[in-house]
Order: sequence, then structure tokens, then C-alpha cells
Amino acid sequence: MTQTRACVQCGASFAPLREHARFCSPRCRIRWGRENTGSAAGDDALDWSVTALRETTDRLLQAQGWDRAHAFVAITEGVWWVTMVDATLVRYYPEAYNAVLAGYDPARRLVIEDTLGGLRYVRNRLGYEADHDDFIEPEPGDSDRAAGRIAAWTWRAMPEPEVSCLPPAAQEWEITRYNAYQAQLAKRSIGDTFGHAADFLQVAADSSISQP
Repeated sequence: MTQTRACVQCGASFAPLREHARFCSPRCRIRWGRENTGSAAGDDALDWSVTALRETTDRLLQAQGWDRAHAFVAITEGVWWVTMVDATLVRYYPEAYNAVLAGYDPARRLVIEDTLGGLRYVRNRLGYEADHDDFIEPEPGDSDRAAGRIAAWTWRAMPEPEVSCLPPAAQEWEITRYNAYQAQLAKRSIGDTFGHAADFLQVAADSSISQP
């Protein structure tokens, strides 16, 4: 049975083609956006969230000499802020978000999309199906306290998740996120991941806030 949900604008049932889809048509998305976004309060909230994201990721990228527990908490916080800001932009400022993405060449756009998809995969599984040690590989030689920069740590390659218990649409989304993780996070540095994500989200947020 195809998974359906109700359109936020008109209430009609529709089959979502994207994980965060909330509208049955572009017309409903545009109408909802005109009625509910663009206010000073909404823009201020987005600006504050992006500032918190930047502060979190900048601190993580510069950190060194932390113990593993402290580093794992900081990485988790970074994952949360990236995925929260990304979801906010996709849901409430889709035109600006998609326009910024479209401005990149196809190869760069794929890196950005897969990086964000991979971080959504981490968010959904961290603390539930997997622990920090399953996802994160500290620098060789680091014991309880890292000798070098946390940004040099890498993401571990992960086995494909078991998704048979999920509805068909959810299975597809989870495997898509997993493939994105394997393509752009696995065996790559924490620093590269958060750098790509934060840079794009900053540009997308600036474009969203500047919309008339």
C-alpha cells in the first residue's frame, strides 16, 4: 500500500515523492509560503539557528585535545544543527533552497545533497541502532584524549541497514540516506563533512532571508 499524507495547505491526500514533502503540488507550496513565511519573526528564528549552527561547527572544526566523550557530544550537536537547519529550509523556504542548489555544477550539487542526506542517516540511527563508536573513527594513536584535531577524525563505513520492518516509502528513503552516507561520509573526515554542509546552509539561509 502506497504511503500517503495530507497536504498542509489544502488537506488533500497525496503520495510524497520526497521525505520532507508537505504539499500536494507546487501551487499549494507557493500559497502556503506566501501566507506563512517571510515574516520578521520567522527570518529572525532562521538567522538565529544558522548562527548556532556556525558556532557549533566552527568550534568543532577548531577543537583539539578533547576527550572522546566530549568530542562525541560535539559531533552529535553538529549533526543535530545541520539536519535541523536543512529541514527548516526545505520545508519553509523551498524555492530559495532549490535555487541555490541549482546554481552549483552537477558534481558539486551531488556532494552537497549526499552530505546532507548522509548526516540525516547519522541523525536517525545514532543512539538507536548505532553508537558513536560505530560511526566515528578517531585518529590512529588517539586513546581517551585526542592528540590532534577532531576535524581529522573520519566516519566509518557502515553495513547496509535492515529496513524490512519499515513501510515501502520509508525503506526507500532510509536506503537513499545510507547510500548518501557511504558516498560522501564514509572514510572521509569530520571536518570536510561539516564544512560542506555549513557553507551550503549559510548561503541557502542568506538567500531565504533576503527574499521579498
